[in-house]
Amino acid sequence: MELWTIIFIAALAMATAMEGYLGFRQRIFVLKYRGVVPSRFASLVDLAAHQKAADYTLAKQQQGVWGQALAVFLLLFWTIGGGLNALDHAITAMDYSPWLTGVVLMLAFFVISSLLHAPLDAWATFGIETRFGFNKSTWQLYLVDHIKQLLLLVLIGAPLIALILGLMQEFGSLWWLYAWLVWTAFSLLMMWAFPTWIAPLFNRFEPLEEGEARTRIEALLERCGFACDGLFVMDGSRRSAHGNAYFTGMGKSKRIVFFDTLLKTLTIDEAEAVLAHELGHFHHGHVKKRIVNMILFSLLGFALLGWLMQQAWFYSGLGIDSPSHYTALLLFMLVLPVFSSWFSPIMNKMSRKHEFQADAYACKHSSGDALTQALTKLYRDNAATLTPDPWYSAWHDSHPPAPIRIDEIIRRSSSESS
Repeated sequence: MELWTIIFIAALAMATAMEGYLGFRQRIFVLKYRGVVPSRFASLVDLAAHQKAADYTLAKQQQGVWGQALAVFLLLFWTIGGGLNALDHAITAMDYSPWLTGVVLMLAFFVISSLLHAPLDAWATFGIETRFGFNKSTWQLYLVDHIKQLLLLVLIGAPLIALILGLMQEFGSLWWLYAWLVWTAFSLLMMWAFPTWIAPLFNRFEPLEEGEARTRIEALLERCGFACDGLFVMDGSRRSAHGNAYFTGMGKSKRIVFFDTLLKTLTIDEAEAVLAHELGHFHHGHVKKRIVNMILFSLLGFALLGWLMQQAWFYSGLGIDSPSHYTALLLFMLVLPVFSSWFSPIMNKMSRKHEFQADAYACKHSSGDALTQALTKLYRDNAATLTPDPWYSAWHDSHPPAPIRIDEIIRRSSSESS
């Protein structure tokens, strides 16, 4: 067995063991506090809602265990199990050009992977989400959504794959630099195009109707000096009872989107506070920082791939007997998460710092009490556990745990009022 194969298997085993340990801690922690609502949340979250959140968290975790097992099995199958190598030989036998062979292989891989994960995805939607009262989607809508996603993969993904493979083939040892520039431009284009052209394929977006809520929100936007393309309400209730709000797009195409389920739950003060939090991200430049980080990390990734694809052991150690540009790209995409997952706590810590800054901004420009009320309602209505294990949360959650976040908002509110 090659050294690279041993390193890969050892890294996968360590990552899997860590996930298992963290999952064990999470289960013990959530069960330990299932019977008592934390005092700071007792005014809005009753015991039944708290226990529902605990049970929902544990059900999703169990589904995650099966998902992790499937992911590990498929990763081993595609790599040292010879799956990707066999698929490569099958498509190569069709006698396409190397460039077209790569495009067909990558599309086939993505479609097959999507189909293999479909049963677990369906279980999550029509099993867990339905059992806890969140799923509102029908089988027809579910299938139509997935067909649309596959079509977008072909219509948008295929040209991108073809372009990157063409660059890999024609531009020698510096192909990765040109491919990175293309990937960066494509990512920025998708950020701009998503709210106007892609999101409406899946949901309806209606302008927020005239009234006190719109007046208050527009006044907040004016106070904060934020310009956007409009305020919209999305028919999130068509698929799920979960509520949320978000910004999307960039430049003049920025939109503020509220789930219809969210507006049915929050008061005007609370909705304004949630929006003030999102504005805080823009005020502190968090969106720009994330885009810059994405660009820099993708540069490192392409540079690393540019070096790895020149190493024979990278292919042979992962089950490929005929090295090519496209198998290098697929192998890199498959293997990278095994090693990059160890950086999750660092990335989450940076993200949590941003969340605290956005909360502080909301306390200053809106109401900290309203933000506390709004977040507590969101935790309750989305059945988010109020008592996550600290280690599990540090590894998996980009947002601070509920108790820590609420305590910080209360502290900020007190300092703002004093």
